[in-house]
Amino acid sequence: MSPLSVNLFDTAQGEFDHVAEMLHLEPGMRQLLREPLREYHFLIPVHMDDGSVQVFKGFRVQHNDARGPAKGGIRFHPHESIDMLRALAMWMTWKCALMDLPLGGGKGGVICDPHNLSQREVEQICRGWVRQLARNVGPAQDVPAPDVMTNSQYMLWMLDEYEAIHGVRAPGFITGKPVGMGGSLGRVEATGFGVIHVLNEALKGLGVSPKKAAASVQGFGNVARHAIQKFNELGGAVTCVSCWNNQDKTSYAFRKNGGIVLEDMLDVANGFGDVDPEKMRALGYDVLPGDEWIAQEVDVLIPAALENQIHEGNVGNIHSRVKIIIEAANGPTTPEADAVLRANGMMVIPDFLANAGGVTCSYFEQVQSNTNFYWKKSKVLELVEARMIAAYKEVAQLAREQNLYMRDTAYMIAIRRVANAVKSRGWV
Repeated sequence: MSPLSVNLFDTAQGEFDHVAEMLHLEPGMRQLLREPLREYHFLIPVHMDDGSVQVFKGFRVQHNDARGPAKGGIRFHPHESIDMLRALAMWMTWKCALMDLPLGGGKGGVICDPHNLSQREVEQICRGWVRQLARNVGPAQDVPAPDVMTNSQYMLWMLDEYEAIHGVRAPGFITGKPVGMGGSLGRVEATGFGVIHVLNEALKGLGVSPKKAAASVQGFGNVARHAIQKFNELGGAVTCVSCWNNQDKTSYAFRKNGGIVLEDMLDVANGFGDVDPEKMRALGYDVLPGDEWIAQEVDVLIPAALENQIHEGNVGNIHSRVKIIIEAANGPTTPEADAVLRANGMMVIPDFLANAGGVTCSYFEQVQSNTNFYWKKSKVLELVEARMIAAYKEVAQLAREQNLYMRDTAYMIAIRRVANAVKSRGWV
């Protein structure tokens, strides 16, 4: 099966079913938690710059809000699908529960490609998305945030539209806003830094100093860049980075003995993370096919791009030196590849633990927005780090005590918390 044909919602439901069986959840609870509570499909008509009208498809999925308002990003992508959003919303439920945040899981998206749209056209899509959902989202219902190919400016347009419709000030409606307009300091760094806080704890458990560790990273978006930055600050070397180049529709891996220099890549990257291979070659980097990131002789693999990137076709290429795979992306490992990794005894730190720094910081942004009191960056990042480390230690301890695969262990903790909330409310 091609990795592109893997249905992410099937993966999410399969992982849930596996752990639900381990937990002996009753049938009614299983039926409720394996599907979204509600979802919205709608159309967004936009007057384009050339005078035509183009209609874009939009979605919002609210998987479960027993523990609090739904929380989750908005993705703009030409291949967006409702099943992908269902999966991501479900994972957000588990992620928020695992981090013990008073939030549920949601996810939204629009089928579009911002690369090919003007700023005015993108703004109209953002405002149209809110107009279609204005009665079904809000600080006490569902709190969106940025995700793939959306950013703080998009969130501000959405906030402005929401406030105009309701005639109120509601900065807690959305997170990932610009700093100075209700956004939190530390939000940009939180997800990538959180990945490395967890990785550092895992390395300590294996008796490995980050100063003697090497990593290979797939992706060069916001999460990957800040993960590389933090890993370098701890003394680790990222020797290979793979990323997509939208100019020639090709993926490249850039490798340098002793470690890539982050500033080199930042200097030649555009706002979407595309890196010019010829400029990197001129700087003395090896330029390899994009899928070579997974075959590098390193201690750590960090998939930080898209879903289904470690699959049965390439899982066998992982070098024997690799000790940890930490999933900075959402759903980067297919079930078939995960079964191989599980059988081989690989330490896989699952996505909804590894990349939870973003939603944790989003929660802190929501708290600040709702109280109209904003913290210093150092405090925000300190709180995120403490939550990430505490969650990792809880998962690692239970996995060690019961000799469980770490993905199963994280699911067990999260699902129990959500099931308890559902039961306490009397839903089941």
